Amino acid sequence: MTDAQVGLALATPIIVAFAIALKRMGVLQGYSSFAAVLFSVAIAAVLFLQQ
Repeated sequence: MTDAQVGLALATPIIVAFAIALKRMGVLQGYSSFAAVLFSVAIAAVLFLQQ
């Protein structure tokens, strides 16, 4: 794995964890947290596969 792929593999779970934490604190609504998780995973997957 390249350095960029390792960075994506580490950053994506952190983004997902923050989205879940913000949802539990009431900052994000359910749809917004779902969208944040979905788009971050999709972007990471596309960038990971293009490396």
